Amino acid sequence: MSGTLFVVATPIGNLEDLSPRARQTLADVDLIAAEDTRHTGRLLSHFGVKTRLLALHDHNEADRAEMVIRELAAGRSVALVSDAGTPLISDPGYRLVRAAHEAGISVSPIPGPSAMIAALSVAGLATDRFCFEGFLPAKKKGRHDALAGLASETRTMVFYESVHRIESSVADMVEVFGRARPAFLGREISKLHEQCVSATLGELSKKLVANEIIQKGELVIVVGGAADGDSSTLDADRLLIELAGKLPDKEIARIVSNLTGEKRNALYKRLLDL
Repeated sequence: MSGTLFVVATPIGNLEDLSPRARQTLADVDLIAAEDTRHTGRLLSHFGVKTRLLALHDHNEADRAEMVIRELAAGRSVALVSDAGTPLISDPGYRLVRAAHEAGISVSPIPGPSAMIAALSVAGLATDRFCFEGFLPAKKKGRHDALAGLASETRTMVFYESVHRIESSVADMVEVFGRARPAFLGREISKLHEQCVSATLGELSKKLVANEIIQKGELVIVVGGAADGDSSTLDADRLLIELAGKLPDKEIARIVSNLTGEKRNALYKRLLDL
């Protein structure tokens, strides 16, 4: 009989969010495959768990997956954990889980913390339909192109972002989605300095520039989807950006006003701001 691969969610901040079942699983398995053994080692030490650790991360997963499959095939059970939250959600583990299924090995989830779900639960935006986009591209053009592909997405969207790019990413969202799009930013969720801000994208951008939202720690952005059939404020900024430099500013404001119904003077001032 082969062992079981347990995919175990671990705390994203507060260590007490580790469920009793997850704690027991980590203690009972023969091996823990961890994204960072030092990070997971501190978690295990806190709970007095002494299970053997094996590093499994983005750079070695292809090789280590084979090693873990051999352990499972020999009847030993393994827990897969990431540094924080649920494995595979913008974290390593896909190759291992896929290989386990292909080898006919049982894969069992031990559910628990997830920054994405935590942010959605308090964002105050629609959650009946949503999509997870993970991290946007690091470079501006790639990021802008990715966002442009989501401009007409009607589902609520969830993004992860680093502190180094959060200000630029939100500014790009303002350009593509419009400053009036409802949004939410969660920083350091479940940690001591947790900060949860519900605002429009334009307001979030201003708060970031003014350092009212501290640019430190782990960040989740939730953005409301495009309204079905809405061709007014949600698209005005995109039109302004696309036409900028191709026509005189006042002519651009006139065209966009005719298309969206917004006031020409307000659009002209917005074009200058953008």
